Amino acid sequence: MRQFGAGFSAHIAGAVTTLCWCWKVTRNDGVVLGFTDHDRALTFNGVTFEAFSGFSATEIESSLGLSVDNLDVEGALSSSAITENDIAGGLYDDAEIVLYRVNWQDLSQAEVIKRGHIGEVTRGDIAFQAEFRGLAHKLNQTVGRTYQYGCDAALGDSRCGVDLESAAYKASGTVTTVNDRVFQVSGLDGFADDHFSRGTLIWGTSANAGQTVKVKLHRVNDGRNELTVWQRPVNAIQPGDSFTVRAGCPHTFSVCQSKFSNGVNFRGFPHMPGNDFVLGYAVTGETDNDGSAIVG
Repeated sequence: MRQFGAGFSAHIAGAVTTLCWCWKVTRNDGVVLGFTDHDRALTFNGVTFEAFSGFSATEIESSLGLSVDNLDVEGALSSSAITENDIAGGLYDDAEIVLYRVNWQDLSQAEVIKRGHIGEVTRGDIAFQAEFRGLAHKLNQTVGRTYQYGCDAALGDSRCGVDLESAAYKASGTVTTVNDRVFQVSGLDGFADDHFSRGTLIWGTSANAGQTVKVKLHRVNDGRNELTVWQRPVNAIQPGDSFTVRAGCPHTFSVCQSKFSNGVNFRGFPHMPGNDFVLGYAVTGETDNDGSAIVG
C-alpha cells in the first residue's frame, strides 16, 4: 500500500478535499515543463505548472506485478508550451514524466503518484495525444544483442563503422515538384535507384528547417529522382525546399557487403539455420559426400 505524508493523508481522509493533478515533463533537450488541470498556475519543487493549457488525461490503469501501467494524455497544439514542431522533432519521444496529486491550497502536500515516460505520440491538425508508460515498460525493451538474421547496429554508429558523411552516402538536393509525401528532386544524379530508401532527410532552407524525417522510398525513373517520406512534415513541402539526405540500409548481409563494403562489421547472423532445417529429418540410407546423413 502506498504511504503518504501525515498532512496529505489527513487531507484526503477529510470530508472535503482540494485536490488536482500535476504533470512534470522533462523533454529530451532538458527543458522542464509543468501542467495542471487546476484553474490557476501552481509552483512547487522549482517548477511552475501551467493551467488552462488544454492538457488533460484519461483514467490511470494500474495493476500489481510487472504489467505496464498506462494512461493517455491529450492536449491542444495551440498551447504556447507545446508546439507541433517540437512534437514532430521528437523532443517528447520517451521524455520523462512525473504525475503528482496535489492539495492546491497547501502546495507542501504534493505526492508523486506515477513516474514513467512518454510513449507513442500522435498528432492531428489541432491536437496531440501522448501515451504515458510506467517504469515497468523498460523491462519490455531488448537489452544487448539478439540472435537474428538482420544487423542490429544503427547505420553509421560506432558498431557499424560506415561514414555517412562520405560523398558516397550523403547528398544535398532541392525539391522540384510535390505530391503530398512524394516529391521529385534535383541534386541526386549519379545515385542508384533505392540508394536513399530507409535513410534520413534533414530539411534545410524551408518552413521545416532542421526537422529530420525518414525516407520510405528512393526511385530513379527516366533519370528523375523521386523521394517518398514516411510522415508528412509539419509544414507542407514546397518546390525550392532544400535538404540533405543520407543513405539507408535494410540491415541485410548482402546489402552490407555490396552497398557499403562493410561485411566485416555486420552485426547479424546471416548463416543461422532456418525453420526448414529445424523441422528437417534424417533420411535413412542417404549420405552426403562427407559421409554424413542427409537431412530431408
